[in-house]
Amino acid sequence: MAEEYGYLPHRLLGRRVRDIASGTEGELMAVVNENVSNSGAERWVHLAYVRDPSGLEFTTAVGNIVPAGYVELLQGSMPRRHRLPE
Repeated sequence: MAEEYGYLPHRLLGRRVRDIASGTEGELMAVVNENVSNSGAERWVHLAYVRDPSGLEFTTAVGNIVPAGYVELLQGSMPRRHRLPE
């Protein structure tokens, strides 16, 4: 059964988020189910569309999206020896 392109609900829509893959922050504009294959075999993924402060939009996997400030909050709660380099 083929899936269909469509918008999906997400709890962070319209909020400031961070793409943990790139470290870029912006506003989550939409989450869509999209076929990303350029061949005959379909490959459906959930993509997040994020608008950065300059107004440009980029896509990333929905699993890469966290609320802005979340990474810093986690780092602040970690013991000093386990913190990520700044």
